[in-house]
Amino acid sequence: MAEGPDALVRIGSGAGFAGDRRDAAVPVVEMLRALDGPRYLIFETLAERTLALCQLARRQDPERGYSPALEGFLAPVLERCLASGIRIVGNFGAANPVAGARRIAAMARALGRAPRIAVVDGADLAGRLDPEGFAAREVGGRLLAGHPMPVSADAYLGARPIADALDAGADIVVTGRVADPALALGPLMHAFGWRDDDWDLLAAGTLAGHLLECGSQVSGGYFADPGIKDVPGLDEVGFPVAEIAADGSFVIGKPPGTGGRIDRFTVTEQILYEIHDPAAYLTPDVVLDVTGVRVAEVGVDRVRVSGARGRPRPETLKATVCVEAGHLAEAEISYAGPGAAGRARLAADVVLARLARRAPGLAVRVDAIGIASLFNDTAGAALAAAFPESRAEDVRLRFSAQSTDTAALGLLLDEVEALYCAGPAGGAGVRRHLTPRLASASCLVERDLVTPAMSLLGPEAAP
Repeated sequence: MAEGPDALVRIGSGAGFAGDRRDAAVPVVEMLRALDGPRYLIFETLAERTLALCQLARRQDPERGYSPALEGFLAPVLERCLASGIRIVGNFGAANPVAGARRIAAMARALGRAPRIAVVDGADLAGRLDPEGFAAREVGGRLLAGHPMPVSADAYLGARPIADALDAGADIVVTGRVADPALALGPLMHAFGWRDDDWDLLAAGTLAGHLLECGSQVSGGYFADPGIKDVPGLDEVGFPVAEIAADGSFVIGKPPGTGGRIDRFTVTEQILYEIHDPAAYLTPDVVLDVTGVRVAEVGVDRVRVSGARGRPRPETLKATVCVEAGHLAEAEISYAGPGAAGRARLAADVVLARLARRAPGLAVRVDAIGIASLFNDTAGAALAAAFPESRAEDVRLRFSAQSTDTAALGLLLDEVEALYCAGPAGGAGVRRHLTPRLASASCLVERDLVTPAMSLLGPEAAP
């Protein structure tokens, strides 16, 4: 545990998602190495689709299913953390935390290290409900009705098993699906001895985790909007480090010499990120109320946050359920030079007319990138309105459709490629893809359907 009423626990963010920068944690670790007291490095690498893909990988190979980002994130910092007593907590385990832990153990052995590694498991709901049971618990939709057994179904676990792992002496904690803020709350519960019903403290730790979980978003990444919200040095943006006190108040900062900015504006924006109700942010550990939170700048790139309040945790847990959703067909072609917009419009009309005859049930979307794409709609109304006004001389058309009928999707791809010679003039740069699709739904499941488990890695992973 942290010593004394003035002790600080420091937690740095190493990643905010699986595609984050692989070198971002290095300055964070260097900053933590220069400090005393309990220090942790957390990695958040799981989105809903990422976890479903990991479940598919585990089906093909029982030794896979952990995050494919694991090695890239840990390789630059593992030795430095182990040598300096910086403990690592990450949801690298995805659909197979045990296999992820074994991979980390092998990486450590190659460095001549033998850390104590803990596994947090139990999020997988496979076998706990039948398809009708999942469908009955779906929130706000009917995606799961009539579907066979899902590809994956994972509940969001809380922070307690992470704290238990650290209590047991783990140097590294590998989890599967846990609530993102729990990656930071678990170390705080361990370090300060916070109880499971210390609602205000759990709320404060959850808020700290919420600000850390998305990496450089809080230090200006997602905040940046040139001329309106300027952020310097995004090419080397610093990832956040939180200094948390025993009363739950904390300061958010970043490593010296890194880019980005941390001030009351970036912090306030990130506090509200993905929170549907500021008075009731639901997590497995606590219901967080941020309406009374105080944000104050206490130095350059240093912001103090206090005043979080908490209420008892929800009676149910959120679960993400993924089902197979056919395939997505995408094909693109470019038109350039005088009359490009008109030729692109003709190309779209040709493809749509032919598919209306050859695959009449296929719903095809057409976007003109840079003219009408993000603000287009599936029916193409925005595209139709934009073309007559466009004088663009560089148009990239994108055709897409999603279906379980792969033959119809193949027709779409073929028709776009046929534009090379079938006209209109000047079509070039066709690219085509057919990829499996997953769809996800949220469910609320009873807590007694979920059995969180913590274990230390067994002797089979020992050097």
